Amino acid sequence: MLNIPCPHCGPRSEYEFQFGGEPATRPIPASEVSDAQWSDYLYARTNIKGRNRELWCHSGGCGQWFLMERDTVTHEIFRTETIGSGTIGA
Repeated sequence: MLNIPCPHCGPRSEYEFQFGGEPATRPIPASEVSDAQWSDYLYARTNIKGRNRELWCHSGGCGQWFLMERDTVTHEIFRTETIGSGTIGA
């Protein structure tokens, strides 16, 4: 079981969290991109083996979304970060 350090609440059991996938930058303006570009934004992910940045939600706690840098092979968590603040935690 993982012990995930929520940047808002501190360390909690992995059962309180929901994985949100890789962060992706929304094309702006969305109305001016091709169907292929929009499809890539919605569905295409790199699925990196190793160190990766991911979106997570503390759904069983504060309900906040945050970024986590984690190794997808070993599950080692390097750090968590609140979205938009640039603050690094854990």
